[in-house]
Amino acid sequence: MANKPADEAHGILQACRSYFVTVAIFSLAINLLYLTTPLYMLQMYDRVVPSGSIVTLVMLTIALLIALLALAVLDVVRAQVLGRAGIRLDRLMAARVMAAVIDNPAAAGGARSQPLRDSDTFRQFVTGPGIHAVFDLPWGPIYIAVIFMLHPLLGGFALACAFILLAMALINERAVRPALNESNEAAGRNYSFTEMSLRNSEVVRAMGMTDGLLNRWRRDRYRMIDRLVVASDRGATVSGTIRFLRLSMQSMILGLGAYLVIERVVTPGAMFAGSMLLGRALQPLEQIVGSWRSMIAARDAFHRVRRLLAAAPIAPTHLALPRPLGQVSADQLTYALALPRTSRPILHNVTFRIEPGEAIGVIGPSGAGKSTLARLVVGVLRPTAGSMRLDGADVSTWPRALVGQYIGYLPQDVELFSDSVAANIGRFQQASDEAVIAAAQLAGVHNMILHLPDGYETLVGDGGAILSGGYRQRVGLARAVFGGPSLVVLDEPSSNLDAEGDAALAECMLKLKKARVTAIIVSHRPATIAVVDKILLLVDGRVEAFGPRAEVLARLNARQPLPIVAPGGRSGP
Repeated sequence: MANKPADEAHGILQACRSYFVTVAIFSLAINLLYLTTPLYMLQMYDRVVPSGSIVTLVMLTIALLIALLALAVLDVVRAQVLGRAGIRLDRLMAARVMAAVIDNPAAAGGARSQPLRDSDTFRQFVTGPGIHAVFDLPWGPIYIAVIFMLHPLLGGFALACAFILLAMALINERAVRPALNESNEAAGRNYSFTEMSLRNSEVVRAMGMTDGLLNRWRRDRYRMIDRLVVASDRGATVSGTIRFLRLSMQSMILGLGAYLVIERVVTPGAMFAGSMLLGRALQPLEQIVGSWRSMIAARDAFHRVRRLLAAAPIAPTHLALPRPLGQVSADQLTYALALPRTSRPILHNVTFRIEPGEAIGVIGPSGAGKSTLARLVVGVLRPTAGSMRLDGADVSTWPRALVGQYIGYLPQDVELFSDSVAANIGRFQQASDEAVIAAAQLAGVHNMILHLPDGYETLVGDGGAILSGGYRQRVGLARAVFGGPSLVVLDEPSSNLDAEGDAALAECMLKLKKARVTAIIVSHRPATIAVVDKILLLVDGRVEAFGPRAEVLARLNARQPLPIVAPGGRSGP
């Protein structure tokens, strides 16, 4: 990893460099073979017709057909090489983009799936037909040079035509880009709002919010379409103008050639060859302008992917630390959202220490910062100040692939992945059947799974749609305890459970305590925290009390002032 370039996106392109170099070489050969048609025309008018030689005609025609066949084969091979480049690019970029979104969701911007769409947009352009014109454009000077060889006046005219069309391409950029940028921004907002709306479709239907939501949805949608139409209209105008200019230029060079023929300066073959060569030289410019919208979309998509990868770089290789014992400590822990008009942090100067094997209950009113603390403990959030440590190591900087296997986490909103129950419990690892079943038994959900249509192979649907909220929570608990973690963090683990589920959760907690697994439980329900050793009370993002469960609950029940209890057990001020 030490040799990886600072600009990771460009590094990925560098890894595909051999494909693009090959395509450039094929493009050179293809464009050289395109010269055979005007050269054939030149020989027909200048040698075959005046001499009346049938043998020369036949041999030149055979040579032309061989050259055109080679051109067609090279064009096919060029497209195939670009296709392989797309496969290589996707393997290097798509998974990396997905990992970056998972590691740093905020860097993705609006819709979470937008970066992956950006990756696909860029890949489709660099492997599609539009890129052919980009590779053909640099060889335009070859055709103009050949026209110069026919006659300097014809070459000068061709060069002037190329500059005119290049200027039109730049005009097209200035005319189209602002509207396209506005359209893309509105599209991003619309896709983000769409994902959010579909995720909450039950709420929308239940409370009759469809009409109002559609009105809000249409706002960005109509803005996107409106600016896209403006960009399309401007692009079509410039594209039509360029097509008119190119056809006119081909006709005008034919007229100029005819004048030179009349003056006996060039031959009739040169007149027709010059027209054909000019058309070929200008064609890539016209094609590029025609695909300008997709070029801008690909360019902007690549820049967004580049920013995402820069914001979520690959973590440097760390020394593999031993399995943690489960000691958790927070030192002056503070966390605040990086949002405007946000002055008060969610958590402020939180300090506590949990010894290995202890079970801690985190309680407090809504908005106290309990769920935020849970996320900080497992390392999915980074502290704004202070530190959160697991066995003395900063948990937010510990590589997730290393520490994740030792942590179990059940978030407040449990979502399962669209796959089998077994795959969800086994965290999509190459887990043995015994390990999956052991986790389900530890969570008390084994018998429930056996009653599903296909047992452990039952597909749970998108987000676990076929399961009830309580069943999803219990499968999520099995996933959290899979693999024998050293630390388990459960955020409202009983919010959807019935009496049977509560009993299974309590039994699971007792087994975890017996196995010396450190457990942190965020809950409002007395039955859930009945098995914990200590309680941490949060109020307004600050520690109001921390100590043995019986002591903290007694003070709460007696409605006495709650002192801050230091980790060592002494009461603070």
